[in-house]
Amino acid sequence: MAAAKRVKRVAASQPGFLNLNASAPSASSRRKRVNKNKKKNWNKHSDVNDVEDFLEDIRHQERTTGGLLSEKTDDSLFFLDIGQPKKAEEKEPEEGKKRKGKASRPLRIDLILQNDSLVLPPKDVLAHQTPNAKKLRRASQRAEQLAANGVVPRKQKRLLNRRPVDRTTKKAVTEANNNPDRDYYDIWGQEPKDSSDPWYLQQTGKKRVKRPESLKEKPSVLPAVEVIAPGGSYNPDFFSHQALLQEAHDVEVKKKKQEDKIERQLAFDKKDTATEETKLREQVEGLVEEEEEDEAEAATNQEEEDVAVGAIALAQKKTEKQRKKEKALKIKEQQRLADRQKTDRQQQLFQLRSIKASIKQREQSTKQKQISRKAKQEAQKSQPRRLGKLKFQPQDLEVKLSDELAGTLRQLKPEGSILKDRFKSLQKRNLIEPRERAKFKRRLKLKYVEKRAFREIT
Repeated sequence: MAAAKRVKRVAASQPGFLNLNASAPSASSRRKRVNKNKKKNWNKHSDVNDVEDFLEDIRHQERTTGGLLSEKTDDSLFFLDIGQPKKAEEKEPEEGKKRKGKASRPLRIDLILQNDSLVLPPKDVLAHQTPNAKKLRRASQRAEQLAANGVVPRKQKRLLNRRPVDRTTKKAVTEANNNPDRDYYDIWGQEPKDSSDPWYLQQTGKKRVKRPESLKEKPSVLPAVEVIAPGGSYNPDFFSHQALLQEAHDVEVKKKKQEDKIERQLAFDKKDTATEETKLREQVEGLVEEEEEDEAEAATNQEEEDVAVGAIALAQKKTEKQRKKEKALKIKEQQRLADRQKTDRQQQLFQLRSIKASIKQREQSTKQKQISRKAKQEAQKSQPRRLGKLKFQPQDLEVKLSDELAGTLRQLKPEGSILKDRFKSLQKRNLIEPRERAKFKRRLKLKYVEKRAFREIT
């Protein structure tokens, strides 16, 4: 074995020797030993070029010929060359017949875009599957068995028992859109379109929804922009300005009263505090002898037992005589109540005048209540309603004191905010609910860290 290797090595070293395998390693280089037990070395040190070439050759044959050449027949691979076929003698076209031209060939771009592979597309498995096929097959088999036995399914019975639809009635024929005799309708007009019009129903496919009556009503009768009182002018009259000051004073007094009321409710007597004596008494509670309490409890228990024994002794069975007597008394009481009701009905005949007067008085009170209720409803229209969890708080009056008045517009200082005024107006007119500014609440605590530079300075 060693001699054969030596001969090969000597032959390869000759100058005229032609090495057919160019990728083969030289004789001087040693083969690298690789451990192929490890998975990471399989693809790195395994030569699979011959397998890939073989598979690529098979794929090429399938694309060009539609299969392997070894499996093709001779007739599909070879043909008999007998020369170019002879052209048939061209006949002159008969009179009245047009000569057919050459058939139009496909464009080159279309030929490029065509699929040149003879490999059949993969079979779509999902195209041959039916959802719930097993269930539907069983249902059809069950229906066939019932039909063979003469049993009609419930669903078919309901279809047979349905009332037949009268097909003889014809639908209303609508007029054409281009009919000159058709009524003119202005789409920009204020009058709504009649929903019973067949042309309208045909074009829209549905009837117009009936608008509720409350949709036309405004949520509040207050104007969008309220005019301020005459005392709020930059140069107001003395009396009108004093009236506005009095109104603002009343508002502040009302607020002060509410605050004082809350303080009075939360107030407590500072002198009424715990002393050393009261503290000692609370600490000593429950530590004294309980002999007197035990005697009192024993006496109460004895009394309760005596009462229970007396109740048991009294609860005896009633005799037949007692039951008959109770029944007679019950019947007598019922008869007395019936006679009393009969007498009352007879007496009502003589009280017709007073009954009529009471009915008239009741009707008048009912009318008065209705009038007051309507007046209350009308008054509530100008008041803000409770739309949310918060109550409407009116805006503070924008008023200037007597020493703050300016004689001209140039010296006037503005007050309030236009944006806040409009926001409060929307709330007052029940267009939006009263709101509060959202408060920011920090979820995580702040962490203070001293920087290195700061620590070095200090």
